[in-house]
Amino acid sequence: MIKVENVKLLDRYTNRKAANGTLYLTATHLIYVDASAEVRKETWILHHHIATVEKLPLTTAGYPLLIHCKNFHVAHFVIGQERDCHEVYTSLLKLSQPVKPEELYAFSYNPKMSKENREIGWKLIDLKVDYQRMGIPNDYWEITDVNKDYEVCNTYPPEIVVPRAANKAVVIGSSRFRSRGRIPVLSYLYKENNAAICRCSQPLSGFSARCLEDEQMLQAIREANPGSPFMYVVDTRPKLNAMANRAAGKGYENEDNYDNIRFKFIGIENIHVMRNSLQKLLEVCETKSPSMSDFLTGLENSGWLRHIKAVMDAGVFLAKAVKDEKASVLVHCSDGWDRTAQVCSVASLLLDPFYRTFKGFMVLIEKEWIAMGHKFSHRCGHLDGDPKEVSPVFTQFVECVWQLMQQFPCTFEFNERFLLEIHDHVYSCQFGNFLGTCHKEREDLKIFEKTHSLWPFLLQKKQELRNPLYRGFTAYKELQPNTLPFSFQFWCGMYNRFDKGMHPKQCVLDHLLSCMSQKMKLEDNASELENKLPFLDGPLPSEACSLPKAGYAASKTPMLNTPQGYEVEPPPVLSNGASAGDVDVTSDVDRKHKENLLHHQGLHDLNDAVDGLDSKAKDGKLQHH
Repeated sequence: MIKVENVKLLDRYTNRKAANGTLYLTATHLIYVDASAEVRKETWILHHHIATVEKLPLTTAGYPLLIHCKNFHVAHFVIGQERDCHEVYTSLLKLSQPVKPEELYAFSYNPKMSKENREIGWKLIDLKVDYQRMGIPNDYWEITDVNKDYEVCNTYPPEIVVPRAANKAVVIGSSRFRSRGRIPVLSYLYKENNAAICRCSQPLSGFSARCLEDEQMLQAIREANPGSPFMYVVDTRPKLNAMANRAAGKGYENEDNYDNIRFKFIGIENIHVMRNSLQKLLEVCETKSPSMSDFLTGLENSGWLRHIKAVMDAGVFLAKAVKDEKASVLVHCSDGWDRTAQVCSVASLLLDPFYRTFKGFMVLIEKEWIAMGHKFSHRCGHLDGDPKEVSPVFTQFVECVWQLMQQFPCTFEFNERFLLEIHDHVYSCQFGNFLGTCHKEREDLKIFEKTHSLWPFLLQKKQELRNPLYRGFTAYKELQPNTLPFSFQFWCGMYNRFDKGMHPKQCVLDHLLSCMSQKMKLEDNASELENKLPFLDGPLPSEACSLPKAGYAASKTPMLNTPQGYEVEPPPVLSNGASAGDVDVTSDVDRKHKENLLHHQGLHDLNDAVDGLDSKAKDGKLQHH
């Protein structure tokens, strides 16, 4: 352990006096203990979260050390002695960029969990169950182990979903015509009309090459949806990029060679453009006291929200093709593990409310990102490697989900903190889920035997990660977001998350979660009192003593901030034409127990408070944090 005293920590947004304290370097964390604070205050930074460490020019206060983290935390330390500063600097460079996978935190992290519970944690998400939920296997689709020895594709999982009509020869033949063997496989089946979303990599078509088995594979996908005479093939790259790949013997499908396909370019930029765009966005976020003009110009010049919109537009196109046109869609980019994962995930979220629940969102990430070979290790820079392979592909997907949550605040079971927790742990390497680049590599690293899964850890924190405005699984089916430019917001909660001075003084989410917690306690008290009532002067009629249950406030409030209309059933009508809500049915006997009912008043007041917050949210008066 390294210990350095009298280290200053600067606040980059306010002119407050710098904190003064002690800096510690352990095997896994940088820990700063603020000695100047009235209450002990600690700042913990995981070594794996550190993106860059920079020594700045000497100042009158000492030797500055600037640390940028992958979760957008920025720490500006000033160390008194040059020797100490250099020792911290060189240690952090080494600790933040391990060379071997075995040096990653997940392999030493020990939460004192039994072997059995660790194994249960890894079995929590079963992708076969999700395919069964979609109705697979069926007459058109099957789950096959044709890739069990990774002979078809070494970046796909052992089991994949393909059309029944595609025999092994077709599968193997198609794999030889697709970049890295990533053949067309099923991503999502829309049960209502049998339209499917499939994914793959680009064909090795060059300027004129073709492959009979690949053409048969696409025909099998189209015929697995008898309700549509055609299918879409969507290339998520800009057309110029795809045409440039032709010169390298790759490229895109020729409509003349495939029966009844409609080909479309979407135009999402590559990983290098996205990396540069994020860098420009972070420069804007770090500007001290920018003018409104500087901030808005910088945000526009970064192109970040334009890229988020491009991913969202692609997801919307897929969802509309499947739901409205009843057509199947095959999606690819270059290798089918970056833009393809983004677009298929967003489309699935729009089409299926299951993926908007805690468990469903975990399944979605496992299915579209982890199992299908998104290169987390390279894109997140887990190990010391090529910096040009690093790109915020998964960050963009997480932001797309957040943008949807802003338009549909009642449709997701989880809140913003759930997204931030997942984003943190994609980079933390504390859990095994995101290590490596594909299923085969995780097996080789013995991830499932030597590390723990993130998902049970998150489910333990479910209460603080849930969305208090969630209306339930059946309230909404498909989402139809607005993707006009004004619909996209800057996500301060992500990119300036650690800059406390930039957040609202009052957090709506905290207030609502507190209200819901208090409400549950009051309901427990009310239940106890209800049980005592029969032992008093006489029973109360059920109308008078029945209390609002957990979902009462939610069920009587119309849907908020959503394009879809949703009608709530009116209260039952009594025989005289008045509704039950308008008539006082309390008898003389009941009034004797008025004092007992006063115990419930807090619950009613709380319901009113929650309803009031709901209505303010509907009017756009509250700002989410």
